[in-house]
Amino acid sequence: MQNYSNRDRRGPQNQSQRGRQGQRQGYKPYDLPPDVIEKGGKPLVDEAKKLGEQIGHRDHGVTTSQIRKVFSAVKKIQIEEFQPNELIMLKPKLAYVAARAPERRKNSTEKLRDALTQAIDKVDDDPQRFKNFVDFFEATLAYHKAAGGQD
Repeated sequence: MQNYSNRDRRGPQNQSQRGRQGQRQGYKPYDLPPDVIEKGGKPLVDEAKKLGEQIGHRDHGVTTSQIRKVFSAVKKIQIEEFQPNELIMLKPKLAYVAARAPERRKNSTEKLRDALTQAIDKVDDDPQRFKNFVDFFEATLAYHKAAGGQD
């Protein structure tokens, strides 16, 4: 039988420091305006540009592959016909992507997680809001890439 009493005990301390959203130094929670998903159009494009530029920094931004993992699931929901429960199941995927991000990319992935989680909550079961959500995500991805987002 293996003795675990001499294990490195730093793990739980680090985990508790990272586990509390917004508690880490330098992290500012993202607040998505309500009209982005409800109205679409100009507010949607303006907010997507703002978010895309914030998460698209070359050295510490979200990678394109991190975004595409979630984006491909959104496109699948769109193609197969919108099901609200499938959209809600993207929230754990977003949490996973943010949790797995390296420390230097943590703020950007958490901003993306916050924005998309709030957007999912605003969709409810409205097909037009879902379309606005997809448009917001696509526009964010485009502005992320234009801002220097890496693969």
